[in-house]
Amino acid sequence: MDHDKTDSEDFSKLLDDSLEASEKTVAVGDRVRTEILTLGAEDAIVALGPGREGVVASVELAGHKTGESVDLFVTSVRPSETRLSVHPTNKNIAQDLKEAFESRRPVEGRVVETCKGGVRVSVRGQSAFCPISQLDLKRVETGAEFVGKTLAFRITEWSEEGRGAVLSRRKLLEEDQARAVVDFFGRNPEGSVVAGTVTRLEKFGAFIELLPGVEGLAHVSELAWSRVESPADLLRVGQSVAVKILKRETVEGRLKIALSLKQAAEKPAAVPAVAAVDPWAKYAAGQVIEGKVTRREVYGLFVQLEPGVVGLLHQSQTVDAADFRLENQKVGGVLSVEIAEVRLSERRISLRLPRDQDADEWQNRQEAEAPSLGVLGERLRAALEKKKR
Repeated sequence: MDHDKTDSEDFSKLLDDSLEASEKTVAVGDRVRTEILTLGAEDAIVALGPGREGVVASVELAGHKTGESVDLFVTSVRPSETRLSVHPTNKNIAQDLKEAFESRRPVEGRVVETCKGGVRVSVRGQSAFCPISQLDLKRVETGAEFVGKTLAFRITEWSEEGRGAVLSRRKLLEEDQARAVVDFFGRNPEGSVVAGTVTRLEKFGAFIELLPGVEGLAHVSELAWSRVESPADLLRVGQSVAVKILKRETVEGRLKIALSLKQAAEKPAAVPAVAAVDPWAKYAAGQVIEGKVTRREVYGLFVQLEPGVVGLLHQSQTVDAADFRLENQKVGGVLSVEIAEVRLSERRISLRLPRDQDADEWQNRQEAEAPSLGVLGERLRAALEKKKR
């Protein structure tokens, strides 16, 4: 008796479930699990539940076979027919994007065109807007360089059905950068020597990029052990350098990193000290060398002989050169100069234009031969006087 009662209850439950499934309706945008019943030349028939069927274009089920289960989206519901597709509807897409907004999940979008204040982005067929300031970590002028690219964005503003959605790529990049900074300084604490790239030169120092979008400042006093007049005398933008991390701190939400080039070149204490060669001591009066013009003033030219060593070619040292014009010399140009004087303690080198050695030799010879020519002249005069008598 108990066994019969159990079977009756199970049958009743199955019947109720079957009736509930048959009464359950579907709406446009629903995602349903179906079974392929038949595959025709144009349309396929799928099961939606007991006694209910749907229609799908056979081309969308290419590669599938009868009896397989597939996930489909309801695209239209009519009394005579329910059609489905493997492609989501706008309603499905809007629901997915809303979930991405609420969960802060990144979405992919293709930049379609530039517009006032930013760019238009297609996210799964839906149009969205990304402000110009939210395209990258660095300053972007028009955004034209992003058109046609598929990028990851975060949805920052959402309205009903996705109309007027606002995106940001910058927020994702900032999060990636923050993780990279934590990892970088975890491996390279203060005192570490790391590689960097010179990105900008100012009078007060050089900005050096350690990570994409992460820069530190090497003050002019930390560029070299000798006095540096201008960072441009020593470095150029794009140059790779080794720097020592002196300090890092966050000030008003911004990361500030102090760097040093000169301390990165220090010898480890364990290595026997080697007598340092003072670059200024290599130069002596009379040497002729080529240098680069780094600055032009009314009173003369500053010429770099080597990084950190700059001499002055005063205007007064150029007046004897008829073909030399101070105003014609360009900053960055190469100039041949002669060392006139070196004041080592003051770190000053005076320059002059190289003298014409051939001209000097000819003048010295003339001066040496002048007395001999004088005696010969006297003898000729005496001979002429004797002849007249």
